[in-house]
Amino acid sequence: MHSFLKLSKCNQLFQVSCKRPSIFLLVVCMSSSISEVERITKIINDNSFPNESLYPTLLKHLNPAALSTDFVENVLGRLFAAHSNGLKALEFFRFSLRHSHFNPSSFAFEMTLHILARMRYFEKAWELMMEIGKSHPSLLTLKSMGIMLSKIAKFQSYEDTLEAFKRMEKTVFVGKTFGTEEFNVLLQAFCSQREVKEARSVFQKMHDQFNPNTKTMNILLLGFKKARDITAMELFYHEIVRRGFKATSLTYNIRIDAYCKKGYFGDGLRIFEEMEKDNCPPTLETITTLIHGAGVARNIHKARHLFDEIGKRNLKPDTGAYNALISSLVKCKDIESAMRLMDEMEEKHIGRDSVTYHTIFFGLMKLNDTEGVCDLYHRMISKDFVPKTRTVVMLMKFFCVNSRLDLGLAFWQYMLDKGYCPHGHALDLLVTGLCSRGRLLEAYECSKQFVERGMRMSEVVYRMLERSLQQSDFTDKLRELDQMIKKLQSVLPPSKGHALAYSCTTESCVFNSQFSVKAEG
Repeated sequence: MHSFLKLSKCNQLFQVSCKRPSIFLLVVCMSSSISEVERITKIINDNSFPNESLYPTLLKHLNPAALSTDFVENVLGRLFAAHSNGLKALEFFRFSLRHSHFNPSSFAFEMTLHILARMRYFEKAWELMMEIGKSHPSLLTLKSMGIMLSKIAKFQSYEDTLEAFKRMEKTVFVGKTFGTEEFNVLLQAFCSQREVKEARSVFQKMHDQFNPNTKTMNILLLGFKKARDITAMELFYHEIVRRGFKATSLTYNIRIDAYCKKGYFGDGLRIFEEMEKDNCPPTLETITTLIHGAGVARNIHKARHLFDEIGKRNLKPDTGAYNALISSLVKCKDIESAMRLMDEMEEKHIGRDSVTYHTIFFGLMKLNDTEGVCDLYHRMISKDFVPKTRTVVMLMKFFCVNSRLDLGLAFWQYMLDKGYCPHGHALDLLVTGLCSRGRLLEAYECSKQFVERGMRMSEVVYRMLERSLQQSDFTDKLRELDQMIKKLQSVLPPSKGHALAYSCTTESCVFNSQFSVKAEG
């Protein structure tokens, strides 16, 4: 389960990650009207891409005078969460920039850049960085640098990442001398992708040019933790301690989390005691991590004891702490207590997040409690809550496998109505389920909705739908879908494993796949 590193919106990890705020923090603290944000997000996602330009649509439905920093940030945050097409997000951001009264924020720029880079629109991302560097240089931040470098590290080579770092210094962050903070961002880019060997290679090659600090060491330590190499992590830790490095609470939290994730709860407690002896006060994240560790060790008594200790330490339990205890209860198959804890969160006005729902859904599915899953699903939907992608995919798989395609289709429509474009894996599951039961027109319609929103179908699912439509003499539907995909191909970069180009001849389509060098991440 998630550790403290993913549970808190403002914990110390963000100091390592260039003070990166939570993507979904906007949903909690937005001051704009939620309904208006949803309306515009839906209009953007529903825009037929690339058949019609988004700009006149936005001009028709959105008064430029109503643009505010909060509103633009919230829409872009929703587009990010909705896995929307990056070119649409870029068009919306540029729409906002065209109006002189609007004051763009670094967060809005970073969201746009993140959506583009995540979808590997690197040309457009570089173009945007260059534009902003000239028009609004104050928006260029360490976070924007980290977003770009981490995606290049994920999708491209080690050499490409180093070259991108140099390119940023020479052509994007013009006039700025790169120092320790920028060096830390480069290391973080590799570590965030579990490429710790590459990170250490960069450290060894370049540390003489910069002046490594405590954050540098914590980033590398975090890299070893992400790679699940405890031995290497501990060797590195003791090496840097010998060199005079002073451990912080984040340092201890990283080590505790590494042991807990491996199931070595006793070692996690040992480091916790070491932390207290070193006069380094445990944080809420420390206790949360240990609660998770107790759950992994199936020690529910210790998990509850640690949770109760939060108040005794003058700390206040948050969503992450409750999620940790819920996770521990689920691992011990005590779903009833976990559900009661979720109700307690509502009573105490502690917000449930996607992790809360995902954990309970997972526990109910493990017990084959179909009725319980459906009941919780309806409760979640009644609160207008939209879960994150992994929960969407998990629920869609459950509905399709358990012959509840009605719920699968309803969930699909719910996501579209909320302005979200469900992830490709959700489409794969739903189309597979529909085709296997002969519901081809519904499978076609969902695929069409997906492609219309500027998203790629996978090659495997297209092939399956292609065969089914041909066998049922729906070649006109196949031809229509083919034309949409070919139009989409003309504006999207090639990507391995996706249905990129088709050439229809009479009643059959010949697949002409184009591949990129590196597989989809």
